[in-house]
Amino acid sequence: MSDPLADVLRSLRLTGGVFLDVRLTAPWCVISQLTAEDCRPLLTQPAQLIFYHVVLNGEFLLNVEGEAPVSVRGGDIVLLPRNDTHTLASATGLNPIPARSLVQPSADGGLARVVHGGPGALTHMVCGFLGSEQSHTPLLSMLPRVLKLEMREGTSREWIEASVKFAAKELSDGQLPSSSVMARLSEVLLVEAVRQYANGRGDLEAGWLKGLRDPQVGRALAMIHRDLSRPSTATELAREVGMSRSVFVERFTALVGLPPMRYRTACRLQSAQIQLRESQRSIAQIAHSVGYESEEAFSRAFKRAFAHSPSTWREARG
Repeated sequence: MSDPLADVLRSLRLTGGVFLDVRLTAPWCVISQLTAEDCRPLLTQPAQLIFYHVVLNGEFLLNVEGEAPVSVRGGDIVLLPRNDTHTLASATGLNPIPARSLVQPSADGGLARVVHGGPGALTHMVCGFLGSEQSHTPLLSMLPRVLKLEMREGTSREWIEASVKFAAKELSDGQLPSSSVMARLSEVLLVEAVRQYANGRGDLEAGWLKGLRDPQVGRALAMIHRDLSRPSTATELAREVGMSRSVFVERFTALVGLPPMRYRTACRLQSAQIQLRESQRSIAQIAHSVGYESEEAFSRAFKRAFAHSPSTWREARG
């Protein structure tokens, strides 16, 4: 059966892998952020990155500025959908060391390592990434800055641990830093973390996460996000999900907060905002990437939404 959540997140066209084996003994405190270099040779110019830590043993506190500290322990997977700089520490009040300064590259092309800390308890984690060179998407900006997936019970944790160890062995044998198993695992981690977050929130406001709870609206969302530039209509989407146009538009609007075509337009313009802020692409290139046939039509839509032309908006944030 189709899984709308997986389909929507798959539309991001993310590639996953592991790149670092980390063993820290208390007391310790490091500050970290994923870089494009961590993702090579799979991605040379990633437009979006997600950092994740699979915690095999131990415990620590994870801090992102402006957010409440997150307590993490063995059996947890913690993901940072916006790749925020974050601090990991065995206890509060410790001065952080840049994690990058501790990385020991593998001599044989295998998994790089970090071994650091004092004489105390061991925390062991494997760090990985999800990334894409595709155009920016607003989907990730709608997720919380930290997602924690608890996998202590059942077979899920056993499968994840086995997959991580398998990928680590491939690395030690000189394979690329992402096996097909690890790429699939990375995708599953994101899907399950978002699902756990959404299922645990009974107070979700209208939006794509709430819309995904409805099978037919979820399928429509997946079709929209699969290709934001596709010139589909509400009638076509309704037909694809087996509903009448009027019922489909009413249900979509109630759950997502916007009618389907206005939602698609909002996503297109949010994607354009991200590209204007974070890339050097021309306005014409951005207009084409988000589904506008001309730069003029894109500029009119952008100005209606944000009260500024794309060029003025970009200059104000340069």
